[in-house]
Amino acid sequence: MEKILTLLRETGAMLEGHFLLSSGRHSNKYFQCAKLLQYPDKAALSLSGIAEKIRTDIQAGVLAVDAVAGPAMGGIIAAYELGRQLGLPVFFTERGNDGEMALRRGFEVFAGQKILIIEDVITTGKSFGECAAVLENLGAKITALACLVDRHGVSEINIPWPFYPACRVDAVNWDASECELCKKGIPAVKPGSRK
Repeated sequence: MEKILTLLRETGAMLEGHFLLSSGRHSNKYFQCAKLLQYPDKAALSLSGIAEKIRTDIQAGVLAVDAVAGPAMGGIIAAYELGRQLGLPVFFTERGNDGEMALRRGFEVFAGQKILIIEDVITTGKSFGECAAVLENLGAKITALACLVDRHGVSEINIPWPFYPACRVDAVNWDASECELCKKGIPAVKPGSRK
């Protein structure tokens, strides 16, 4: 996990300050994993550890995976790289004009297909939950969740599948009404992709 933190720092993917997260929560750290994932060699290295754990669990019969999916935007490159390392097909869900997560671009899933979802960063679990709901409504079975950065800490999110984080980072996050940085008058910036 330390090598992932080093890569996040070296590429400028781990920022410190006052941030408004896609979830609406505020934090003192922001992870712009695209800055790390823009380098194919660093993307491969950062996901190789979880790819090995997942491969081992598949070989041991503990886990079954037919395909890898990632919610857009953050999960697309991570899904591609993890799928490449595991030799599995990859697709992604994305928001339509109505803001709802959907499976588009001609991607299809079949009934009972076993899918591993990967995110770049997990804070509240909203994106992976929406991705899972879309795929399950189409008949797929979610069998695992992975991420590059697990920052959910003590927040009470339900992860009902085996979970493979590349690294865990303690990053404070507050409800906007309780934000310690807002109380100090420090302006928040919103670098995320969700409107």
